[in-house]
Amino acid sequence: MAHPQDPKKAAAAAYWRENIRLLLTLLVIWFAVSFGAGILFVDFLDQFQMGGFPLGFWFAQQGSIYTFVILIFVYAWQMNRLDHKYNVYEEEDEA
Repeated sequence: MAHPQDPKKAAAAAYWRENIRLLLTLLVIWFAVSFGAGILFVDFLDQFQMGGFPLGFWFAQQGSIYTFVILIFVYAWQMNRLDHKYNVYEEEDEA
């Protein structure tokens, strides 16, 4: 006789699936910006200017760093939403 799956285990598996999907999405964006814009497509992007510098150079020097910092904030924001969705968030102390 088949046993129904434990709801807590199913919720935990769904939580980690969404967590891994988010992480992989953000890593792909980071890779595309840092490696793609900074190395692979630098010659094409250098046709354009940003702040007086070629765009490919800008991405290699500044853009990938800015993107990485933004991705950190996006990850924290999305994980807070995910934690609340699956009711696994930490209670905040009210002072």
